[in-house]
Amino acid sequence: MSALPRRTFLGTTAALTVGAAAAGPLNLLTAPAAEAAGAIRPFQVRIPQRQLVDLRRRLQDTRWPARETVADQSQGVQTATLRKLVDYWRTGYDWRKVEARLNALPQFLTEIDGLDIHFLHIRSRHPDALPLIITHGWPGSVLELLKVIGPLTDPTRHGGRAEDAFHLVLPSMPGYGFSAQPTGTGWGPDRIARAWHVLMRRLGYQRYVSQGGDWGAVISDKLAAQAPPGLLGIHVNMPATVPPEIARVLNNGEPAPAGLSPAERRAFDQLDVFYRKNTGYSAMMVTRPQTVGFGLSDSPVGLAAWMYDKFAQWTHSGGVPERALTRDEMLDDITLYWLTNTAISSAQLYWENNANNFNAVDIAIPAAITVFPGEIYQAPRSWAERAYRKLIHFAEVDKGGHFAAWEQPELFSREIRAAFRSLR
Repeated sequence: MSALPRRTFLGTTAALTVGAAAAGPLNLLTAPAAEAAGAIRPFQVRIPQRQLVDLRRRLQDTRWPARETVADQSQGVQTATLRKLVDYWRTGYDWRKVEARLNALPQFLTEIDGLDIHFLHIRSRHPDALPLIITHGWPGSVLELLKVIGPLTDPTRHGGRAEDAFHLVLPSMPGYGFSAQPTGTGWGPDRIARAWHVLMRRLGYQRYVSQGGDWGAVISDKLAAQAPPGLLGIHVNMPATVPPEIARVLNNGEPAPAGLSPAERRAFDQLDVFYRKNTGYSAMMVTRPQTVGFGLSDSPVGLAAWMYDKFAQWTHSGGVPERALTRDEMLDDITLYWLTNTAISSAQLYWENNANNFNAVDIAIPAAITVFPGEIYQAPRSWAERAYRKLIHFAEVDKGGHFAAWEQPELFSREIRAAFRSLR
């Protein structure tokens, strides 16, 4: 049994006002100040039709492998399952629907540290809303956050109170979606976190909070460790809590130590299975992102299998992701990666990080955690309190998985409101 996966897991233009955003100004800096700080340019998605034609041709011409030799998912995505998804992708799926959905929202580009960053900026109609930056993960994108825009910016229409409202900033990470792809090294989580602080200040926000799962959790943790002026606190739904003594045992493949509580033993067992059986994808992206990227960049079916495998494993769905996400939602995300040709550039973030992001952090600013039952592991409160020393909210909920905002947007939104209520 190799120790590598244990050590390296996760190192993942027009007028644009709609809904809540139309209720008030975008709160950008004045024109001279914006020019000095870095221009903010409106953005619209415009995928050429020839790219969609090429995608369908490639799907039609797929050379399919032999089917798996088992009757379950132990060898990966099953051939019949993927064939069914790809057939719909080729004949029934419509990218233009999600393109129109994005273009109905306020999207922008701004250059930070030499790289164009794509982001959505949705202002609440409630004047005292708290600015919140949410970061997606891999194999996700800003698309996984669209369903929480309404509940978070306009809570009175979604079972909340006006004083629970947020102004939302939803950036695409470098090398993901419509953000630019780095052409050199160095764009790891620390640098992204610093860029996010620049973005929030550029938008005129002097105080704000940060949220994330997957890579978004890593970046929120990095922001919290940097503790820049104005960052009030963070919320994560993939917390980094594994104590050093537990991490060493897991890394060495040893039995669980004595004295663990039931919750700690559950987390230990979940991580042990994950490290032994389910980290091949991360080992490849940490060590050879360019190599694996050639196939993912040339074969849309290869890309779909690579991503669908994670949807199956990480949603709270019993291995059937269609129970948690629709086919169109998954294909929206897969197609975004395909059309932006970001298989390699997104994987390079794993190579840049080269760390185990479940191992405990040491966060001193206010932090909140929600534990979802379908997450890779359920962090116990005892570990969380050691890693996040000013824990202001900890909740274990009964629905949702790794893609919490995508799978359970209303529940996720309620948790975000509760998490940051004391920081307003």
